[in-house]
Amino acid sequence: MKKLVSTAFASFALFCLSTAALAAPPIKIGALFAVTGPASFLGEPERNTAQMVVDEINKAGGVKGRKLELITYDTGGDATKAVQLANKLVKNDQVVAIIGPSTTGDSMAIIPIVEKAQVPLISCAAGSKITEPVKKWVFKTAQNDGLAVAKIYEQLKKEKKTKIAILTVSDGFGASGREQLKAQAAHYGIQILSDDTYGPKDTDMTAQLAKIRGSQAQALICWGTNPGPAVIARNAKQLGLSIPVYMSHGVSSKKFIELAGDAAEGIKLPSGKVLVADLLPKNDKQRASLLAFIKDYQNHFRAEGDHFGGHAWDAVMLLKGAIEKGGDTSAGIRNALENTRNFAGIGGIFSYSAKDHAGLTKDAFTLVEVRKKDWVLVK
Repeated sequence: MKKLVSTAFASFALFCLSTAALAAPPIKIGALFAVTGPASFLGEPERNTAQMVVDEINKAGGVKGRKLELITYDTGGDATKAVQLANKLVKNDQVVAIIGPSTTGDSMAIIPIVEKAQVPLISCAAGSKITEPVKKWVFKTAQNDGLAVAKIYEQLKKEKKTKIAILTVSDGFGASGREQLKAQAAHYGIQILSDDTYGPKDTDMTAQLAKIRGSQAQALICWGTNPGPAVIARNAKQLGLSIPVYMSHGVSSKKFIELAGDAAEGIKLPSGKVLVADLLPKNDKQRASLLAFIKDYQNHFRAEGDHFGGHAWDAVMLLKGAIEKGGDTSAGIRNALENTRNFAGIGGIFSYSAKDHAGLTKDAFTLVEVRKKDWVLVK
């Protein structure tokens, strides 16, 4: 009889604990993405991916028995709006962490807010300045533009091209890329003969390209995000510019090929491996995650999972791991993130530390080229 009572009591206690876990309030995570506006090709797949991953985590039982609640706002790629929405997430929604924004400008604008509020931010933007120098509460998943520059310069060195032209967009992403292009040139024996810029909303860059055509440049590196680089590709083709054209990782998705059309053919750029996942060797540590992500996104949205959606996948999964290890407080999450090692994500193998909140090496990039309206690996 005592054994039956004991068993019944244990079952009842387990039921109470399970009920309490299910009744526990969700863990609120904020998300800021440029779902509309010029940077929507970044923000839309990021928003889609983040919600997809959170839904799957919740379906599998949540994190430590608690569901995640993703509170997403659209910045439209506007830094002022990003600041307003970041304040809303911190003060009104009381989130324990924020993922995004999509762009470097938006990310830089909200850093003072998250630092003051002591809420961890995992940016999905690429600018090196987001995490250099290290900010206590700021991390990122997009590969640094400094690593992208190194990947391009290594290829140019291999091709024995030492004289180049650079054309960068006049925004936060472009400024950061331009700074890295200039800073690393001497190390690779590269001379920048032409250094010009274009506006984010410019629709014709023939004047800058005509000047480059008249120089002795052996290659052109364009730094920006769509639609500008696609315009540059078309203008370069119209002008008959014969030198190789390199783009930044800011356009590493099928959207660039769609926008540039035939002018995209032959253009090279550094990208995360997701664009060429099926071409990777079977022993690649990221291959399984990449192929699973691509299939999952295709099933949900009838579109290819890309480099940018991958940034959001990494951000959510890094947060999941941090909550499992550090608990559901902002401080616990921050500390666990900083101690994350060898996380095989979509963007690369992440290892954060007190001195590195970007967590990746240049091996996170592979060099790709447009061939017959698709991406191929550059051998």
